[in-house]
Amino acid sequence: MEFESKILSKSISEMLYNSDKTLGTAESCTGGRIAEAIISVPGASDYFKGGIVSYTNEVKESILGVSHQVLEEQTAVCEEVAKEMVIGAIKALNVDYAVSATGVAGPTGGTPEIPVGTIWIGYGSKDEVRTVKLSEDFGRDINLAIATNTALKSILSFLQEHEEELKKEKNQE
Repeated sequence: MEFESKILSKSISEMLYNSDKTLGTAESCTGGRIAEAIISVPGASDYFKGGIVSYTNEVKESILGVSHQVLEEQTAVCEEVAKEMVIGAIKALNVDYAVSATGVAGPTGGTPEIPVGTIWIGYGSKDEVRTVKLSEDFGRDINLAIATNTALKSILSFLQEHEEELKKEKNQE
């Protein structure tokens, strides 16, 4: 899986390098793994501004601006929190695109309503945020690897859909 994340990160680099567009991350359960994969590519500092590891609700609220009410009513493991983490990262890091992850990697922490392996990935821009839900438990290490790769695939797909915007920005210089 680490090899796959490097390939995905290289593809992200090819999309963003010299485009004047920037990327950031907001991670909970993945603990910085998405950011680590992105910066494994030389030249990432050209487009990757940084990542926020918001492992606690307090950090999700205070740094990313995630709604206290949503955290109380829906928990941190929900689609809305993944979306708010993306928007929060875009604002806090002043980036064009962001990707987020929030979930229960295991082996403990799951409930009947939110079992271990439930991980929400958020990704997008200030104008459009999308989500993907993972819901299978393969053990902590594999859950985290799958979440990391899913996050990378998702933001890469989003960037590919917006490739014309990236090229326009680059050509306007």
